[in-house]
Amino acid sequence: MGGDGQVTLGHTALKHGAVKVRRIHEGRVLAGFAGGAADGLTLLETFEAKLDKHGGNVKRAAIELAKSWRTERTLRRLEAQLAVAGEGHLLLVSGNGDVLEPDDGILALGSGGPYALAAAKALVSHTDLSASQIVEISLRIAGEICVYTNDHIVVEEMDDPS
Repeated sequence: MGGDGQVTLGHTALKHGAVKVRRIHEGRVLAGFAGGAADGLTLLETFEAKLDKHGGNVKRAAIELAKSWRTERTLRRLEAQLAVAGEGHLLLVSGNGDVLEPDDGILALGSGGPYALAAAKALVSHTDLSASQIVEISLRIAGEICVYTNDHIVVEEMDDPS
């Protein structure tokens, strides 16, 4: 999982080295966000609390987060998206109540998401690059195209469970 470092306010880039991808739940789960920085961080904290409550079950925690996001007044106005990976799941969680698992194991979100997604799909189909290489190259391509995406990239990789 990877993320760029750009934080924008309107049409102005205010920060270039933000870290939008984190290891949580004792390093067993990766989570990343796009959208408002404070909103994304709030979602990360809330998701981690749901993970703790549900014994580390990523899918259950994601579903419970989506339900809370739709019903709890304090979460309802958060404008961000969350990607989580762990226990063999890769999920997108949104404030619309979505908990989506992509068919092909490739997920992208945020302003540069469509560009990174297209690049990742092409690289997976036509190269033998590692997952972390594909993530980094895809984000660099997105950064070349999208004005809200930069090339200060952080990539976190899950340890091989085998």
